[in-house]
Amino acid sequence: MKNIPASILSAFPFEGEIIDSFRYGDGHINDTFKGVSSSGKEYLIQRINTKVFTRPVELMENIIAVTAHIRRQVTSTRNCLNLLYTKDGASYIDGPDGFWRVYDFIPGTICLNLPETPDDFYQSAVGFGIFQRQLADFPAETLHETIPDFHNTRDRYAKFKAAVAADKCGRAASVQKEIDFYLSEEEDGGRLVQMLEQDALPLRVTHNDTKLNNVLLDAETHKPLCIIDLDTVMPGLSLYDFGDSIRFGASTAAEDEPDLSKVRMSIELFRLYTEGFLFACGSSLTQNELDALPLGAKTMTLECGMRFLTDYLEGDTYFRIDRPQQNLDRSRTHIKLVQDMERQWDAMQRAVKEAAQ
Repeated sequence: MKNIPASILSAFPFEGEIIDSFRYGDGHINDTFKGVSSSGKEYLIQRINTKVFTRPVELMENIIAVTAHIRRQVTSTRNCLNLLYTKDGASYIDGPDGFWRVYDFIPGTICLNLPETPDDFYQSAVGFGIFQRQLADFPAETLHETIPDFHNTRDRYAKFKAAVAADKCGRAASVQKEIDFYLSEEEDGGRLVQMLEQDALPLRVTHNDTKLNNVLLDAETHKPLCIIDLDTVMPGLSLYDFGDSIRFGASTAAEDEPDLSKVRMSIELFRLYTEGFLFACGSSLTQNELDALPLGAKTMTLECGMRFLTDYLEGDTYFRIDRPQQNLDRSRTHIKLVQDMERQWDAMQRAVKEAAQ
């Protein structure tokens, strides 16, 4: 196979010989291939991007622990990712050709980048709710923090302020209004971290990338089967996963929409996602977590928007851009979403209360 080194193909005990392989999925970080064997069995073969995931061994240890915990609770192989171990009993290969792993491919499934119907968004909420429930009794503190301070908003604010002060691209003066907005929200932005420190919120296993396309759906029914792309699984707060889903999925416009008149947070989509999420995991959440769900949505939107602005100030070195000012447009849509959440705060709280009943 021209895509996959021979050393990798010979290291894993595939059922038959891999006779075809091709790039698979829409991921931009890891190199993912679908491999088809002579027996007809299919596999996902991935090279991990160790520039992004600098602790790949710890990452794999997290995945092994989490999938083992989930596997004990399900009856179908379609409901949990399954690693294929090497002939030597290892979960990965780390050598001259890179850091590689293999999963069994789960047949009869799809991933959606955008919902085809509102029910697809609801089902994604059910999927992530099930994931949260399945791991409610997992000792989250035993997982590695493979990306330190990933959702530490205090740390994000420190980096943002440093970028403003350095102003290495001379852009700060032209975005002072946006800078002032994020600084004005600093107290709210740090509330979840403060609540965690005060033991007001429990440490949970969190996925940290709760996009729709990380929910594997049954191709016929569109019901959720399992959660995929577990590279960012770490200790965190349930509010992070819920909030990031709302940030991305309840917006009425694209993340980089220049026309802010098109951008708002749909309370209908917020309500729909909340209903699905709490239907699947509500009994495993504490009252404090339930009460803080709107704050989770606001915090994740605030944090991500600030990260976009930080990158813009630093010269667009982290997030991929396709046009000038794309990161600034992304940051501005997030400001609009935060403002719209604040405007609809009472309605968000009512939606949570009704869904929790």
